[in-house]
Amino acid sequence: MHNDIKKALEVLKNGGTILYPTDTIWGIGCDATNEEAVKRVYEIKKREDSKSMLVLMENPSRLNSYVDDVPEIAIDLIDVTDKPMTIIYSNAKNLAKNLINSDGSIGIRITEEEFTQQLIQRFRKPIVSTSANISGDAPAQNFSEISQDIIDAVDYVVEYRQDDMTKAKASSIIKIGADWGVQVIRE
Repeated sequence: MHNDIKKALEVLKNGGTILYPTDTIWGIGCDATNEEAVKRVYEIKKREDSKSMLVLMENPSRLNSYVDDVPEIAIDLIDVTDKPMTIIYSNAKNLAKNLINSDGSIGIRITEEEFTQQLIQRFRKPIVSTSANISGDAPAQNFSEISQDIIDAVDYVVEYRQDDMTKAKASSIIKIGADWGVQVIRE
């Protein structure tokens, strides 16, 4: 795992893309603050850049660096959840402009998975996490289901957990509005 983190860090710092395991499904990732890297992820997925992607962070204490006025309910939800949960926040900041939704929102998940936690902690920035599939195709539930096109398109493929055949599930998605109202998008 440590060798994978080292190689993935090098790729991320140079504006590249990675294919990596997360706390949910395998993801395509890059530096969430680098507009060119984010553009490359959209190209790999053959996805319109009007469809936003989420980012991973390793610690809720970093939220204030990327979201104006983090609602206290968000921290409460993060503290009590027992499964991966993405929260859509209003008023994103300090992220690549082509990553932020047209309404100014961004989806952020605090990862509990060891590899991604260590990677993000050492990178010191959030990373993009979007399903490792061509837009419109079913997401891969483990590494063996990822298409060769995706594998060939990224700059680095993490070896850690490639042999894990557990059927992964996507995270729940909660949207917290500007009025701090909570809406469940996906359970």
